Amino acid sequence: MEEVKSIEEIESEIVDEFSLFDSWDEKYEYIIDLGKKPAPLEEQYKKDENKVKGCQSTVWLVADYRNGRVYFKAESNSVIVQGLISLLIRVLSGQQPNDIVAAKLDFLNEIGMMTHLAQTRSNGLLAMVKQMKNYALAYKLKHEGV
Repeated sequence: MEEVKSIEEIESEIVDEFSLFDSWDEKYEYIIDLGKKPAPLEEQYKKDENKVKGCQSTVWLVADYRNGRVYFKAESNSVIVQGLISLLIRVLSGQQPNDIVAAKLDFLNEIGMMTHLAQTRSNGLLAMVKQMKNYALAYKLKHEGV
């Protein structure tokens, strides 16, 4: 069985990756590149109840619970937002519900995301984080009790 890295370990890797870039433009390009990589979400998931509320762009986010861990998939109509949700999925997908709910996600500040995004984008980013934590909390309550 493969070893699962902790949320903090993955965050640290992302901070290291972003430290290689000298300018915010280069970081932005990297986020855009990340947004071009994921496979599109299956059509059956593209419905209103899977849309993240509070995002200017359309973002569909779904979660699955297997073997005590939560797995996320998402798609956005904006390549930048797709890159952002890809980072969040990299950090949170495959983690246990408790860890997701408790995650501080400090890497978002450390890589400058919260200061360099437009207000509407950072609100959308926070909405995606909140939705992912809500999924984790629901799975925690359903499978582990209170």
